[in-house]
Amino acid sequence: MTSSLAFEEPITGEWDARRLSFEAEALTHLDALFRVALRFVGNAADAEDLVQDTLFRAYQAWDQYKLGTNAKGWLITILRNVFINEYRRNVRRREILATDHPGQPEHPTVRFFDELVDEEVTRAIDALPLTYREVIVLRDVEGLHYEEIATMLGVPVGTVKSRLFRAREMLQDKLRDYAVSAGIIKP
Repeated sequence: MTSSLAFEEPITGEWDARRLSFEAEALTHLDALFRVALRFVGNAADAEDLVQDTLFRAYQAWDQYKLGTNAKGWLITILRNVFINEYRRNVRRREILATDHPGQPEHPTVRFFDELVDEEVTRAIDALPLTYREVIVLRDVEGLHYEEIATMLGVPVGTVKSRLFRAREMLQDKLRDYAVSAGIIKP
C-alpha cells in the first residue's frame, strides 16, 4: 500500500524557484568567496561573517542577477562592496571583541590556504594597501580576468593592470630577502 503523504513538499511558487536558482548559481562559489574575504579581513571569523553578509545581500538582490552569467564575479563585487561599506568602518570594534575570545579554533580553509601559500607570502599580501591587495587576490589567487576585475572595481582595465603591476613589484620588494634565504632565488 502506498501512502499519499509526501515527506517533501513539491517545489511551487516563485520563492522556491528563487531559492533553488540561488543555491545552484551562487552557493557553488562559497570557497572562492571565503578565500577573497579572508584576504580582505585577515581572519576566518570575520571572513565567515563577510561571506554571510554577502550571501544575504546577494539573495535579497537575486532578481537583479541575470541567470547564467558570471555569478562568481557578481558575488565578489557584492562582497567587496559589503567589505568597504561595513567591515572597514567596524574593524576596530571587531578587533577588540576578537581579543575577548582567545584560542578560537582555526578554520580548516585557513589552514589549507596557509599551507599552500607560505606564511611569509600571505603576510606580505595582507600588508598591501587594499587597492593593490584586492587586485592580487582577484587575479593571482582567484584567477579572474582583467575585464571581470575592472567591472567589479569600477575602474578601467588599464588601471587593473597597473595596480597589479605595482602590487607585484611591492611583493617582490617585500619578499626578495625571504626568497633568497629560502633558496627560491639566487642572491
